[in-house]
Amino acid sequence: MTMTDVEAAQPAKDAHEEPLGATRAERLSALAQQHGALVTLVIAVLVASLSFDTFLTGDNLENMALSSAFLAVVALGMTFVIVTGGIDLSVGSLFALGGVLAAWGSQYGTVVALLLPLAVCGLIGLVNGLLIARSRLAPFIVTLAAMLGARGLLLAVTDEGSKTYLVDKSTVFASLGQDKLFGIGLPVWITLALFVLGAVVLRRTRFGQYVYAVGGNEDAAALMGAPVARTKIGVYTLSGLCAGLAGALNAAWLVSGVTILGSGMELEAISAVVIGGTLLTGGSGFISGSLVGVLLLKVIQNVINQIGSLDSAYQQVVSGAFLAVVVIAQTWLGRRRRVL
Repeated sequence: MTMTDVEAAQPAKDAHEEPLGATRAERLSALAQQHGALVTLVIAVLVASLSFDTFLTGDNLENMALSSAFLAVVALGMTFVIVTGGIDLSVGSLFALGGVLAAWGSQYGTVVALLLPLAVCGLIGLVNGLLIARSRLAPFIVTLAAMLGARGLLLAVTDEGSKTYLVDKSTVFASLGQDKLFGIGLPVWITLALFVLGAVVLRRTRFGQYVYAVGGNEDAAALMGAPVARTKIGVYTLSGLCAGLAGALNAAWLVSGVTILGSGMELEAISAVVIGGTLLTGGSGFISGSLVGVLLLKVIQNVINQIGSLDSAYQQVVSGAFLAVVVIAQTWLGRRRRVL
């Protein structure tokens, strides 16, 4: 099969590739879908910096960058899944499980601390992909079951959550979360490197073309010879690997495997990806948008914390309302482009 065949299977609604004869209104709609989150992020940062003296301080920016890094790695894998038109609800539990396994494995060395969560979480992602692609089960049901199963495995490893494994601060593994490069934490640099790699894979490789083709029109992609099943298996495995790696990096940062983390992270990751411009219907999206979506969510949360008088529950209210607005805007823009 040639790349031309795959590109033919890819829908024209890919936000990055407007037809040559696109009207001005179509181009504006596409730009709004692609870069609306970035414009909103810039406005939010400007307003926050003018409203709060402590917003642009080094400590606050560093904390936001570090807290964003772990969610961003999870959102990276989620982007591939959603572009195919799927969903992965297991990443929050896999994130927590990966952290606990990494902390437990750190007593046997850095290699074990990194490979163990990757192997276990990647295997769970592989099983998700096999059930979805080969057995044609609904992604929602499969990944929901995986979420519960991973959380149960986490409780089994930690004696119902009563045992917390600690990471020796003198180990190389701990340095991955604690050390800095040019004043910026290593998890942030690792996350940026992963996003660059992810962008190259999604936009410049045959696998990335398959991902877009499957999300745009699965039947057309299959008729063109695209490996639909292998592509789905690949993206869910990748999602599991990203969640496990994020959990391991978080354990290195906290120097412990905290069992209560990850609750609701799957919803945050989905929100960040959608806010960044990836359509829930699949076939359209880009990696950089997901990173912008993560940063925007973290800025909103930080602003609420800066206000001080608002309860932390308002973070969820604001994030949910913002996500609803974005989904409505995406739907309207998509319909407008089709009409035009």
